[in-house]
Amino acid sequence: MQNDDDEIWELRLYIAGKTTKSVAALKNLKKYCETHLKDKYTIEVIDLLVQPQLAEGDQILAIPTLVKKVPVPIRKIIGDLSNEEKVLVGLNIRPVKKLE
Repeated sequence: MQNDDDEIWELRLYIAGKTTKSVAALKNLKKYCETHLKDKYTIEVIDLLVQPQLAEGDQILAIPTLVKKVPVPIRKIIGDLSNEEKVLVGLNIRPVKKLE
């Protein structure tokens, strides 16, 4: 059985072009992943202006939307991901303890 610590997080970020919110969402997501999931994540960015047909598979209704595919359960977060605590809770990520 695979232990949670070895699992690679598969994240998919849906955007529509290089809008301010889309750029902020990707920047925030990368920062959180580097802090809390170091070397244990993949981010797939899907631009719906380029591939609109991909929105249907994950039932994307707003953008930017982050979808956590693995580990299950699948979770979605909509917005620019600027609230770190909300993102970590939404993705069920245990924050890395900061050294005092």
